[in-house]
Amino acid sequence: MLLHAGDREEARNRFAALWSELGDGGEALHRCTLARYLADAQDDPGDALAWDLRALAAADAGRAGKASPEAAQALRALGPALHLDLAVGYLRLHHPEAARLHLARARGALDALGGDDGHGRRIRTGIDALARQLDPGGPLG
Repeated sequence: MLLHAGDREEARNRFAALWSELGDGGEALHRCTLARYLADAQDDPGDALAWDLRALAAADAGRAGKASPEAAQALRALGPALHLDLAVGYLRLHHPEAARLHLARARGALDALGGDDGHGRRIRTGIDALARQLDPGGPLG
């Protein structure tokens, strides 16, 4: 609620306290989710990218067998959004090639989204918008 209300600093502080409490041995899905919130609470794009990378690392660890089947499926479904977040982060830091790499990975993971719900539409729309931004003369531009 703090983050959505605009109190980014307090949200960061509370998320950081939760991160410390959760620790490296915490559930992969919890670490991934919390790292994504921490990324969103950052003011510096480099810090946001670092948290997005932690989120991806937690998701990868969970999908590699360190999570329950249900959590592994949830982590797989987060794949497109995680890679989209990384693509946006790299673009903000003026690394278009890294952004393109993660954009391609986001596209490659779209099958994990399943149905055509609001979340899936937002991710697909975000991927298409970023593709136009990265390649204005390309097929989506």
